[in-house]
Amino acid sequence: MEIREYMNYNADEILHLHTEVGWTAYTDNMPALEKGYQNSLLVLAAYENDELLGIIRVVGDGITIIFIQDILVYPKKQRHGVGTALIKAVLNRYSNVRQIELATDNTPQTVSFYKSLGFSEYSEKGCCGFMRC
Repeated sequence: MEIREYMNYNADEILHLHTEVGWTAYTDNMPALEKGYQNSLLVLAAYENDELLGIIRVVGDGITIIFIQDILVYPKKQRHGVGTALIKAVLNRYSNVRQIELATDNTPQTVSFYKSLGFSEYSEKGCCGFMRC
């Protein structure tokens, strides 16, 4: 597996990945999704040969805060280290950033996954989070 910057947005590839993981709310407006990718601080992709396995997208200033906006791994490639490799690549790239955040589904699997990578729930840090969508 190779992790590399996702430099050339491929709408078909992104549409397929989002559809496979069930994130179709994003694909309802493909021009907005493309703009989101273009305006991201960093987008990394995991490949095996030239097959896309997953993507991670980061927003923020890259100095004081980053937010892991998206991490998507094809269902057939989940639980094979792809998501872990993508997260670790981001953590290595931004090792000096004090605040690294993400929001995710509140399921035992996702909570366990992110905790295994050193993340804590906001409440464990004496914080809470808010969202408006």
